[in-house]
Amino acid sequence: MKSMKQRIVQGVAAAALMAGAVAHADVGDGLKVARSNACMGCHAVDRKLVGPSFKDIAARYKADPQAVAKLSKKVKEGGSGVWGAIPMPAHPRMSDADIRSVVEWVLAGAPQK
Repeated sequence: MKSMKQRIVQGVAAAALMAGAVAHADVGDGLKVARSNACMGCHAVDRKLVGPSFKDIAARYKADPQAVAKLSKKVKEGGSGVWGAIPMPAHPRMSDADIRSVVEWVLAGAPQK
């Protein structure tokens, strides 16, 4: 008979594996979501347009354990003063799942495939 502690550990491990698989799938959808929400109108993968390149964003937040939360909030609420004088517009109609997908894709280096 398994102890309660073993069952809890197994449950947590299974949940972590499932969450990792979902996060990985979201990164693959990030490019599609970015394109369908006009992110590419202000950002490019490897060069500055109106806003910073996705690669510059990934580099700046590389060591920040709160990067997903910070960038998700910035996408949802908008902001200014971080990358220059032009403000980032808010995207309140984007779903949290779509925002997370784009943010994780950006932080993964904005892969094209």
